[in-house]
Amino acid sequence: MFFKRNSIEKVKEMDCCGCFGFSFVRKRKKVLRASRVTSNNTSQEPLLDTDVDDDDDDGFYNSDMTDTGNGNDCEFQSPTKRSEEILMYRIQHGLICRENPVKETYIVFRSEDENGNKTINEYIRERKIGAGSYGKVVLYRSRLDEKYYAIKAFHKSHLLKLRVAPSETAMTDVFREVLIMKVLSHPNIVNLVEVIDDPTTDHFYMVLEYVEGKWVYESSGPPGGLGENTARKYLRDVVSGLMYLHAHNIVHGDIKPDNLLVTGSGTVKIGDFSVSQVFEDDNDELRRSPGTPVFTAPECCLGITYRGKAADTWAVGVTLYYMILGKYPFLGETLQDTYDKIVNNPVLLPDEMNPLLKNLLEGLLSKDPRQRMTLQKVAEHGWVIGEEGSIPQYLCWCKQKQTQQQAERSSGV
Repeated sequence: MFFKRNSIEKVKEMDCCGCFGFSFVRKRKKVLRASRVTSNNTSQEPLLDTDVDDDDDDGFYNSDMTDTGNGNDCEFQSPTKRSEEILMYRIQHGLICRENPVKETYIVFRSEDENGNKTINEYIRERKIGAGSYGKVVLYRSRLDEKYYAIKAFHKSHLLKLRVAPSETAMTDVFREVLIMKVLSHPNIVNLVEVIDDPTTDHFYMVLEYVEGKWVYESSGPPGGLGENTARKYLRDVVSGLMYLHAHNIVHGDIKPDNLLVTGSGTVKIGDFSVSQVFEDDNDELRRSPGTPVFTAPECCLGITYRGKAADTWAVGVTLYYMILGKYPFLGETLQDTYDKIVNNPVLLPDEMNPLLKNLLEGLLSKDPRQRMTLQKVAEHGWVIGEEGSIPQYLCWCKQKQTQQQAERSSGV
């Protein structure tokens, strides 16, 4: 995407998945380069959580991850189990937004084609395209429809060994991610096509739509920035997708440019639901943030309970700031320094910035979550509306079914 190496070094050094008092550190195979950087300028390099580049389909970029938490999480009940219960109930009762369910396959054939390319069932390996939460992402082509798909591959035994909380393993995260994506269908959300889970093998695969595209840069913006027109277009897509998630009581938990994929036609899709949580109602209270430090909301940095939707909205603000200015609003030399800046430092915006855009950024990056602009207000903001008009309302499949059922009851059918 669009990150410079100096910022990457700092972010990698701060690979903590929690806030003060509730954090755990993930160790890696390779030693990260020391951070000696004083600026937070950025460029077009992807922000990955590792330096490992293993080209084996069975390799995992964080295979040496261990739980080094201080134990404070033990006193809090994790929402993970609750999320799974809610999702299972929705799936079992057809309360999902998918007209067509995710395909589920329970047998794996691993082989090679006539050209020596590795295959998984009908999918032929093309190349590695990135890293996921607990494994890498590889591009495959289907023999059946000749389309390209991004496949996230996992070892179940490996995931079960990775402790991410006192009572949870990485397999818990992956299982929850699959359940979440099974209920979702939205033009600004990456689509899960198939899950391959052979009980006789150690292999587990998530087959996702392949989103191929790059951020578009205009000459009008500052170095590293996208320009207002492109940033507005991308932001509208992000807000549309995130409003859909929040309307279904799903908190993404890790909104950032690295998890926003751009199609060839310029549509942004939100991906990576590995740390997302689901709630039964509007009570989205959380105690531990698993997101990326530079996108962490101030209330989370204080080690207190916080509202997940408001924290998502803060991350949208940081992302917009980054798209416009090409740098992070709050970035220190260390993790604690970064959190200190997030909590205490005012957001600095250029005097010459578009007043509407400045007002939007100040509203999104309000330190007080109660004063922070809501996504609905963002969608109605003058800068977001621009010349395009209001963000189109999306009527999802489950809402369509509810509307149909209500109409049938009213008509006595």
